[in-house]
Amino acid sequence: MRRHLDRIRFRGQRRDEFLDLAESPNTSDTESTDDVGLKPQASVRESEELREVEGEQQGDAQAGPGSFSAALQDDTKTDLNEVKGHLEIALLEKHFLQEELRKLKEESNVEELRQELEKERSRCLELEQKVNDALRSSLEDSPSLPPRAPPPPAPAVSSTDKQKDTLSDSCLKWLYDRFGVYIEDFRFQPEEHTVETEEPLSAKRLTENMRRLKRGFKPVTNFMRNLSALSSWYSVYTSAIAFIVYMYAACNGWAIPMFLFLAILRLSLNYLIARGWRIQWSIVPEVSEPVEPPKEELTVSEKFQLVLDVAQKAQNLFGRMANILEKIKNLFMWVQPELTQKLYVGLWLAFISSCLLPYKLLGFIIGVYAGIKFFVIDFIFKSCPKLRQRYDTPFIIWTNLPTDLQLKERSSNTMSRRVTATGGRGSLGAAAPLGVGRDEDGGRNYSTKRGTFHEVFSLPESERPLSVCENGWRCCLINRDRKTPTDYIRNGVLYVTESYLCFESSSSRSGSSKRNKVIKLTEITDIQKYKVLSVLPGSGMGISIATPTTQKPMVFGAMIHRDEAFDAINAQYTKINAMATAANPET
Repeated sequence: MRRHLDRIRFRGQRRDEFLDLAESPNTSDTESTDDVGLKPQASVRESEELREVEGEQQGDAQAGPGSFSAALQDDTKTDLNEVKGHLEIALLEKHFLQEELRKLKEESNVEELRQELEKERSRCLELEQKVNDALRSSLEDSPSLPPRAPPPPAPAVSSTDKQKDTLSDSCLKWLYDRFGVYIEDFRFQPEEHTVETEEPLSAKRLTENMRRLKRGFKPVTNFMRNLSALSSWYSVYTSAIAFIVYMYAACNGWAIPMFLFLAILRLSLNYLIARGWRIQWSIVPEVSEPVEPPKEELTVSEKFQLVLDVAQKAQNLFGRMANILEKIKNLFMWVQPELTQKLYVGLWLAFISSCLLPYKLLGFIIGVYAGIKFFVIDFIFKSCPKLRQRYDTPFIIWTNLPTDLQLKERSSNTMSRRVTATGGRGSLGAAAPLGVGRDEDGGRNYSTKRGTFHEVFSLPESERPLSVCENGWRCCLINRDRKTPTDYIRNGVLYVTESYLCFESSSSRSGSSKRNKVIKLTEITDIQKYKVLSVLPGSGMGISIATPTTQKPMVFGAMIHRDEAFDAINAQYTKINAMATAANPET
């Protein structure tokens, strides 16, 4: 009976007869593309089903009502399974259809391009048709024109003229085939401004670029070091041989060929080294620097220290380059007239001698002077620094040339001296009255950049900075109890008074003391010298101060005059504690 109900309920294909979804087309489950091919199979199945139905009817008549109820329960379960299977198929087909829709949306731009290409092709066909029509009309009009006279017979050409013509034609054809493409392509094109993509900041990339720069400069530094060793007679035999060979070549006018030969020899040695030969010659023995293997994972502090080290090296390198360029600029801009005057006179002498003397004699003089200067005079000057400072003109000019930074410092110092002199003269007429001490009158004049000292720190008027720190010490407060970067590190000025240690933050607003720090000297439990980072100002020197209210000691780092500040704070701290102990001997 169950089989009979199954045949009546589902006459189509069974679930196991569906095509694989990966191979089937993206259609819904209601569509069927194989109806024609399935008709003969359906007829055979129907005949078999009729026979099975007849046999089942006979068996059901014998089975009874109990088997019929069991068959109904089984049929409900199979119906649920079939519905579940259909739902799964529908969900899969929905997923496939969404994927196809997404692909079609992505390919929509391609379709637009194809449409534009088809339009261009149609335009080309129309233009070709118009050109063909114009040619046909011109051909149709040409018979109406009067017939032209036959051309005169060509004169007889000899065989030699034919050979010349063929030779010239072949030459022209070869030139056109060789350079015709470049001549036709030659045209003035506007300059394209390309914007290079900038790489994001990376500690690993930064260190690698610094190493590459160092490796690139290594041949230049080795060459300069060898030249310095030659002029300093580091190796007596090598310097003597080089001096004799150079002077002989300069006396015979072979200085330039000698330098060219040395360049060819150097390139030949480099070729052999590139081919695998182990050739190493240097006047000064090279010192191999240990190469640290790059670490794969770095902590935040190690990355920060690495970036600071690379930044310091880059800062020093750029500073040296800027000094050289600024000195050259100031030499030619008459910033130091007495130094530029020597260069001016030397250029006039060189110009007059180049006009009057023959070039052979001039080259001989220059070559001999250069050899004596390099091998003899420089060696004497390096051995006797006092002679060099007095008679070495190029060295004197170069060392006395100022940079822009030095000129700025000189001008600021000159202005400060003028202001000081003017203030000293004016103070004579505005002297303090008799009976008023310096401390009493000066208490009203102590102030910071934000206002009066006692108002900024909310202290009594009697509290004023000590004489050793009237202007304060520039530093940065590192409060390791705080988590946010703005509260963790703060730049400012540190003062010490009779009873307090005051820190004025540079970022605090005028009239607000929220970011300022006031520490009572009697509350300090420990004071020590501390080093933060060597790349910070003052070589990273600082002062560590511990109080009962802080879990970790506060650090006043990056102090240029750390030792002076530590001595002053420690002395005042000891003095206050001694006074407190004398006042309360029981404690």
